[in-house]
Amino acid sequence: MVFYLKGNSKSIKGWGKFAVDFTRHGYDVIMVDYRGFGKSTGRRTQKAIKRDLQVVYNKIRDNVNEKYIILYGRSLGSGFATKLASMNQPKMLILDAPYYSLSKVAKKYVPFMPLSLLIKFPMPTYKWLKYVRCPIHIIHGTDDRLIPYKTSVKLSKIQPKNTTLYTVIGGGHKNLNTFEAYHKMLADIITSRLKPVNLEGSSIAVKHSSKKSNA
Repeated sequence: MVFYLKGNSKSIKGWGKFAVDFTRHGYDVIMVDYRGFGKSTGRRTQKAIKRDLQVVYNKIRDNVNEKYIILYGRSLGSGFATKLASMNQPKMLILDAPYYSLSKVAKKYVPFMPLSLLIKFPMPTYKWLKYVRCPIHIIHGTDDRLIPYKTSVKLSKIQPKNTTLYTVIGGGHKNLNTFEAYHKMLADIITSRLKPVNLEGSSIAVKHSSKKSNA
């Protein structure tokens, strides 16, 4: 089961078409509209939205063992997905073009939340990521002009042993799905079984000489 937390624009009517990227691999997908999107009502606050999403997660968990639940956070949804992952024990967390902290891109998300709320509720993905216990996969395009690629590089360093960063060369913020590389990465992530890496006989302990050389 994939719990897909969408981006800032449109309702799930416009996002539903992306479910095929998971259903074709045998996964069911659940998407919800945040408060104020589509037919969802209610006052938008960080606390209220987090509570809403935990209620949905609980409903999923009532029917699906957590070891089969994948949290997928796309752009705006990356912060919510990370918070959920930090409070629960899903199979994995996938972040698609995530932000370090929503306040860092506040001006571009003003249509979603008033600036005053963004300052009060900055949605610090980087803080929540520290408490995520499942494998973390981050996908980001190098040409993203809304949320720079370097954001994901910084996030990947928070839990380096538990995080894998996937780079879509030339990918922007809204077009990763048009890259074959993205679909290969996603398929590798959700269809592969994690195996411990046997480092015996590898060069992990080998250090380069400190002497100057051209190599």
